[in-house]
Formats: sequence, C-alpha cells, structure tokens
Amino acid sequence: MRSPEALYLNQDPLSQIFKDIDAQVKVNLGRVLAAMRKHRVGSHHFASVSGYGHNDLGRDTLDRVFADVMQAEAAAVRVQFVSGTHAIACALFGHLRPGDELLAVAGKPYDTLEEVIGLRGNHQGSLKDFGITYRELSLTPEGNLDWDALANGIGDRTRMVLIQRSCGYSWRRSLAIKEIEKIITLVKQQKSDVICFVDNC
Repeated sequence: MRSPEALYLNQDPLSQIFKDIDAQVKVNLGRVLAAMRKHRVGSHHFASVSGYGHNDLGRDTLDRVFADVMQAEAAAVRVQFVSGTHAIACALFGHLRPGDELLAVAGKPYDTLEEVIGLRGNHQGSLKDFGITYRELSLTPEGNLDWDALANGIGDRTRMVLIQRSCGYSWRRSLAIKEIEKIITLVKQQKSDVICFVDNC
C-alpha cells in the first residue's frame, strides 16, 4: 500500500484539511501583522538593552502585540519564564497571601504543580509553606466537572480559583470556552472578588 497510487488516492480527501490549515495560518499571520502595525513595531524595538529593564520599549511593545494577537487584556512575554509551571507559580505567588485558599475546580492540577502547591515534597518554599491552603473539587465518576459542588464551593478564604483547561494527564476531556465562562459566572455569583486563574494550555 506504499505505492504512488495509494498516495494519490489519499491526497484528495486530505487536500481540504490542508487548505483549511493554510487558511488559518493566513488569518493568524494577518492578526500578528496587524498588531505589529498598530503598535508601530520597528527596528528600534529590537535594540539590545542592559541594566534593570526599566522602560524597555521593545519589551513593553511586544507585550502589547501579544495581548492583541491573543485577544487578551494584557500579556507578559518573558524569556525568564522557563516553563508553563514557572509562569503559573509566579501568578500564584504573586496574588495569594497567607491565610488565602486556592481552589482547583477541575480536579487535580498538573503533577508539576504539586510541589509548588505543597501536595508532595518537603513543602519548603511552597504555597503550603507560606500558609496558603489548597482544596480541589473532584471530578464526577464520569470525568466531568462537579457543577453542584462548584455552585456552593467558594469559601470565605477562597482567594483564587484555578481552572485548568487542558485534561493534563487525567482522562477527562479539555474544557470548552463555554464551560470556563460558566465556571467563572458561578464563582463570581458566590464571591465577586475571587480571582479566576485559567491555565489555558
């Protein structure tokens, strides 16, 4: 079945898929170029800098370009973030304070976050070490979000809700945007000042 005939036979059904991918690439490229034009990106934005990086024109402009392309309120594009876990840890430590509670609403987070939270390891330097508590809402036996538990899940000390969109290493499916919207609505109905942190990976 490795003959040229087999290749030609399978080429037609796949051609529309490849055309769709090419069309999406063009749309995304258009968004990037439009954002770069909007923020007037030029060669001066790519000049090397040294020191503390205060008023780094290139960095600040790149943040705005990424925010526009990703349709986000803001972006922080940094080579100093060495992984997704590192970026998430910065967000957690940046917002949570001793006595606060972090609530994971889509089951267990990624394994790599367990040491950050203090679920395994010696806990030194973890959220737990700093007096931040953690709670999670388990998935239903079918692997879905427990909407009933979430409807009453926000406590007095809940400061941040962790919404992991991807299934990670679990068997549940990834969350749809509409589900994330519903989660945030349920959370804000219970306590409007809770931070809803979405790991959108």
